[in-house]
Amino acid sequence: MTHDETIVALATPAGAGAIAVIRLSGKDAITIASNLFVSISGKVLEKQKTHTVHLGHVKDGERVIDEVLATLFKNPNSYTGEDVVEFSCHGSNYIQQEIIQLCLRKGARMAQAGEFTLRAFLNGKMDLSQAEAVADLIASDSEASHQLAIQQMRGGFSSEIKKLREELLNFASLIELELDFAEEDVEFANRDEFQKLITRITQVLKGLIDSFATGNVLKNGIPVAIVGEPNVGKSTLLNALLNEERAIVSDIAGTTRDTIEDEIVIGGIGFRFIDTAGIRRTDDVIEGLGIKKTFEKMEQAQVVIYLFDAAEQKDHATEIEQVKNKYPQKPLVIIANKVDQLSEEAKKQFNVSLSTRLSDGQAVEGSHLLLLSAKTGEGVEELKQQLLEFINTGALRNNETIVTNTRHYDALLKALEEIQKVQEGLDSGLSGDLLAIDIRQALYYFGEITGEISNDELLGNIFANFCIGK
Repeated sequence: MTHDETIVALATPAGAGAIAVIRLSGKDAITIASNLFVSISGKVLEKQKTHTVHLGHVKDGERVIDEVLATLFKNPNSYTGEDVVEFSCHGSNYIQQEIIQLCLRKGARMAQAGEFTLRAFLNGKMDLSQAEAVADLIASDSEASHQLAIQQMRGGFSSEIKKLREELLNFASLIELELDFAEEDVEFANRDEFQKLITRITQVLKGLIDSFATGNVLKNGIPVAIVGEPNVGKSTLLNALLNEERAIVSDIAGTTRDTIEDEIVIGGIGFRFIDTAGIRRTDDVIEGLGIKKTFEKMEQAQVVIYLFDAAEQKDHATEIEQVKNKYPQKPLVIIANKVDQLSEEAKKQFNVSLSTRLSDGQAVEGSHLLLLSAKTGEGVEELKQQLLEFINTGALRNNETIVTNTRHYDALLKALEEIQKVQEGLDSGLSGDLLAIDIRQALYYFGEITGEISNDELLGNIFANFCIGK
């Protein structure tokens, strides 16, 4: 694509609505808009000040298409850094298409996915990590994912990376300068100060890399696997959590043959619940495949809920201990379901006896026991609160930098690897020319994150995931 053309696109979601916004950006945006917009007060759009709004009609010759508001943003004070005009028209599909087609006939072309934000990046209005945060902000569907995207779009992460890159670049320049005076054996870069910088960069990179584990689940939702034997109420619990009949519920054991997934937001955090096939020995091929998938989902889950029937006179400590031993790092919630079938006295006795049995089996360590009735909703709120306690949102509350982007995570890992090579070089007393090779490579990966170093393929991959009009 070429970026000297004027582009146009619908900036609001496709379909009929109260209003729609059609966006033009480029060197001819105001000229094109002036050719089809007639102000109610007779103003000439090209002569108006930036950041002003004007009422008028979009006309195709003498034919009036719609009464609109035209908002004017003159370069460089616009989202893209170019001249931008936005038409707020009535949300009819017909009107939207008529105005867009008219813009195309006047010399604009259709914008590609993410092209407005790409131009903002190319014109220095934001760096690459901030541009990627725009897509995350549009896709955010919980308070946590929204907060992470806002933080990154404001440049918290990129400013941290830029500062490290500038300091490293300064030392790299001094080391490169030493090479020009190699015969005189002079040292411009103070090795003690350089060592302190490398130590600090290593600590910052490790902290950012570690934050990805939290950031990734907060952005995409925490996967929670609901497991247990057949007919203990796993699907009923999923329906109770979602407050809708999402999964088929039946008294017939083994009703769920495949995994069912859905998401809800609890306390601003997205959770992705996975209802799995009941675990038991079976000769049914289809049910067997479902059970195999259950174990796969347990591997992928951040939290495991083990559900059993409290009304059954059966000791579940062995099965629970097996789950805990298989996934010792995963938080485990042990739920005794169907407690509505027990009397209050039986509930108390059951709770005490079960806790004792689980403690004897040492399965309760790192686990949490809840009494619940998925059918009546008793204990469901307590389960939601327990799930929230598992999630480390301290960094989010303290406004710390959290990495959520896989591309950034990969670049940070590679940068850390190069910095560790520099450290090894310092420890072994390597010459400046050899240190410079690894420093340059680390600088390259830092630059990849913020976009100081980029190529058409990288930009194409990033902005292809944007919606058209943004």
